[in-house]
Amino acid sequence: MNKLVAEEQQLREALQQREIDESEEHQRLRAVEVQLDQCWDLLRQRRALRESGRDPQEAQVRPADEVEGYLN
Repeated sequence: MNKLVAEEQQLREALQQREIDESEEHQRLRAVEVQLDQCWDLLRQRRALRESGRDPQEAQVRPADEVEGYLN
């Protein structure tokens, strides 16, 4: 997760330095956001499994379209 957050910061800096254009930044940021959402989902799964007395290792990364379809 730390690597994804760092990549997000690098993309924003690259845009400010005009190393990438806004379209590329948005596209790449969206991919990073989806990966972060998947990581947070996996973390929530692990916590829920642990709290219910099950093995947190049973948690699995869910498909991006499933994770992105959740309502907050």
